Amino acid sequence: MSETLKIGGVSIVRTAALAPMAGVADRAYRLMCKKYGAAYVVSEMVSAKGICYSDRKTAELCTVTDEERPMAIQLFGSEPDFMAEAVKIVLEYHPDIIDINMGCPVPKVVGTGAGSALMKDVRLAADIAEAAVKAAGDTPVTVKIRSGWNGESINAPEMARALEAAGAAAVAVHGRTRDMFYSGDSDMSVIKAVKEAVKIPVIGNGDVNDLASCMKMYEQTGCDLVMIGRGSYGNPFVFREIAAHMNGEEYVPPTLEEKMQVMLEHIRLILQLSEKCEELAMHEARKHAAWYMNGYYGSAKFRGRCYQLSSYSEAEALAEEFVELQKMRENNKV
Repeated sequence: MSETLKIGGVSIVRTAALAPMAGVADRAYRLMCKKYGAAYVVSEMVSAKGICYSDRKTAELCTVTDEERPMAIQLFGSEPDFMAEAVKIVLEYHPDIIDINMGCPVPKVVGTGAGSALMKDVRLAADIAEAAVKAAGDTPVTVKIRSGWNGESINAPEMARALEAAGAAAVAVHGRTRDMFYSGDSDMSVIKAVKEAVKIPVIGNGDVNDLASCMKMYEQTGCDLVMIGRGSYGNPFVFREIAAHMNGEEYVPPTLEEKMQVMLEHIRLILQLSEKCEELAMHEARKHAAWYMNGYYGSAKFRGRCYQLSSYSEAEALAEEFVELQKMRENNKV
């Protein structure tokens, strides 16, 4: 059986977790990844100040269902007072963990002094974490960071020590600097250095997209848990593959037909959970449909067609046509 780790009082199986991804890892996505073996999931990031000023989207972003547990709600912000107030508000949704984003590289977040901008101000980052910890009571607070602001300021170990001293129960480290965004290679040596610098659990993140890269992350960094982000696009099966390996079980990869059925299940879940009409909800589903088709013959053309989908019946027809194309390819008819 797989081992477990403890973050505060929360037990998490040491297989692989789903990373928080704005605009991607909504409830439908989290539920699909949990169904296929994700050990732990994190919400899309939520503005601490936005929650304090308006609750318009708070319930949608912060609701935690039993099927998703253990689950964290992730907050971002640059002011300790607002962070503390936001923590008190989201506690009403009973998250297992509260996570603070100090790694997001996008300009509109960094421009407010939040996300990876905090890699430049360790003292402020620690103050924000400490305020969140005090407000959270018995609910553990974790922080997600990057390796540094840029190549000249790799300070993740220093940051992690300061966050640990502030009361953080765990730290997740993406092995890229802010200026790398998502390009180049994730540096596992930085994650290893963080693991050696602190006593709290360390979660490794960056460039994990299959069993081999997951095991490499565990082995080369000594991290307590591996977190998968973009590697799960159209591929919730990666969690099942890793869990099977950890449990000493055989893993049978899905056939294309099975993948298309899961894609359609995912779309149905998006439609079911959306408050929008079918056509608008399908706009949310388009990118997911396209990701499930990656890596197959003719997939570029079909992915383009995914971005034109406006109904579930169209998605069904497209999936069927895609399967037929692959069968014709196998029989040398195209």
